[in-house]
Amino acid sequence: MRRNNLLFLTLICTMLFLAGCASSQSQTKIKQEKDPQYQYNLGLFYLNSNNVDEAIKCFNRSLNLNPNNYLAWNAIGLAQSLKTNFEASIQAFTKALAINPQFTEAHNNLGTIYFELKQYDKAEAEYHQALIDPAYTSRELPYYNLARLYFVQDRLEEAYDYIQRALQVKTRFAMAHNLRGLILEKMGDLDEAESAFAQAVKIVPQDPGFLFSLAKAQFDNGRYQLSKENFEKLLPKLTSQADRDQVKEYLDQLKKLVKD
Repeated sequence: MRRNNLLFLTLICTMLFLAGCASSQSQTKIKQEKDPQYQYNLGLFYLNSNNVDEAIKCFNRSLNLNPNNYLAWNAIGLAQSLKTNFEASIQAFTKALAINPQFTEAHNNLGTIYFELKQYDKAEAEYHQALIDPAYTSRELPYYNLARLYFVQDRLEEAYDYIQRALQVKTRFAMAHNLRGLILEKMGDLDEAESAFAQAVKIVPQDPGFLFSLAKAQFDNGRYQLSKENFEKLLPKLTSQADRDQVKEYLDQLKKLVKD
């Protein structure tokens, strides 16, 4: 009988403990729902997980609790840009800057949206605005973006100047090395272009775009054996049938040019 009483008391204690845990979890959830920073951080988690719609919901909840959270406005701008809602992105980045004019990152982000919309004058102005801030710690980004802007406008000397500046700030910037290769390729310096593409591949070997750039440059530069080897490495990494067909076309040509 005493044993049964002990079991009953143990069961009661367990139930009270579980009830306490449930109550504690409920209180924690209520606090989290009312915490703008928690909602913002949760939005970042969803954004990094590529769950853009949930991210936007969290950012909006954060802003309902704290409308002056310029970081949340910036994050909404980024999320909306992933959905190609560019006008909504512009409004969000502009709001972030209205709250905090010193938040330089939003200038760079705003420039990128204008670039996508082919509003190049506005994009250029925003990138230069980002570079005015001497305390901006990601200066390689507006330098890179200006180089990309000038490249598509065929302003190659300016593009090369700015991509060099980007690489001076961040030497292991794979996208910048790849863009430098594209610029040099267009300027007719195939040897240096190949070297730039090789550097991008060395930094991020798993990126198929960088490897394609290198293999194509080697093909154009008459380095057929190396080109063949790199296209063969690239082919299994491709999922798009159009990309696979393009690489196969190069390999078919290389079969005639490379002696086993």
